[in-house]
Amino acid sequence: MAIGRLHHVIVDCPEPLALARFYSELLGLPVTYHDDDFAVVASSDRASGLGFQRAPGNPAPTWPDPATPQQLHLDVMVDDVAAASAAVLALGATALPGAGVFADPAGHPFCLIPRPGWAPPVADGTLPA
Repeated sequence: MAIGRLHHVIVDCPEPLALARFYSELLGLPVTYHDDDFAVVASSDRASGLGFQRAPGNPAPTWPDPATPQQLHLDVMVDDVAAASAAVLALGATALPGAGVFADPAGHPFCLIPRPGWAPPVADGTLPA
C-alpha cells in the first residue's frame, strides 16, 4: 500500500515562469499555475507535473564537469531525436556533450530519448493511461 502519491517534481531556478514556458513548449503541456516565485507545467490544474521554484543564487549545473553537479535531469521521449534536437535548440536549450543531451535555459541537463516501442507516438498527442 502506498503512503503517498507524487504531486510535482520541483526544479530550483532563477526565473520560474520563464523555465515553465520552456518546458510547456517542450512537453506540449500548459502552464497551469504561476506566481512571482513558482510555476507549474502539467496536463491540467488537477494533475501532477513539473514545478519551478525561484531560488536566487542557485548555481547552474556544470555537467559533465562535476564542479556543480547536475542535481537532476529529465529524460524526454521523442519520436525523432534529430527533429526534437533542432526544436529544443530553437526554444533556448543548449547542446551538451553526448547524443541527445541538452541544458534547459537555467542550465539543468535533460536528455531526448527515442520513444520506446511500448509508448504511443508523441506526435499524436495521446497520453498513456
